[in-house]
Order: sequence, then C-alpha cells, then structure tokens
Amino acid sequence: MIGIIFGFGSETLEVRVMGNDVYFRTSQFMQFTTIDGLKLSKVGVIKEFPDLKGNDDWNKIAISRFKEKIKKMNNEKEAAEYLIEDLKKYGYKPLYMQKKGFRPQKLK
Repeated sequence: MIGIIFGFGSETLEVRVMGNDVYFRTSQFMQFTTIDGLKLSKVGVIKEFPDLKGNDDWNKIAISRFKEKIKKMNNEKEAAEYLIEDLKKYGYKPLYMQKKGFRPQKLK
C-alpha cells in the first residue's frame, strides 16, 4: 500500500494505491472512494481524452480508461508515480508519501 497526500489550495487530497486499486479521499470526507465515486470535470476529461467531446457516456468511458491504465502498471510504485505526475498537471502539489504503513516521507 502506498499513500500520497496532495495539497490543492486549502484542500487536502489523499490517494491510496493498493495493488491495482486506487482510492481517493478529500479533507472534507472521512471515507475513501474509488474513482467511481468521484465527480469528474467534463472539461478535464475532454482535455485528457479529446475523442470523448461529443460522447454522452464520457464519464463511464474515462473511468474505464483510468482503471485499465492502472491495471497495466507493473506495481504500486509505478501507479503512484503516474498519479503524482498526472495530478501535478492539474495543480495538485504532492506533499507526502507513505509506503506500507511506515512513517510518511516529505516529497520535494
């Protein structure tokens, strides 16, 4: 299990990678959710996947593509690095990373 804490303005986002599963939690909510429980931005999805612009099922397709991409990753570390780089593009600042329950390490 790898946990990553991001800052976004005054909000905190925690992401956990457990095998091929990714869970998200914001500072507002106490429970983790999968990508299925997130409210995705249509503008952000279309920016990432321009072919979904006129598609009514853009949300389902984007979630499916995300899950497939994570499943193709070789290990949790590769998935965590991908998430860090991907979320950085949208203004999220990686703050800490915690591996297998050990003490969190500050990210630069």
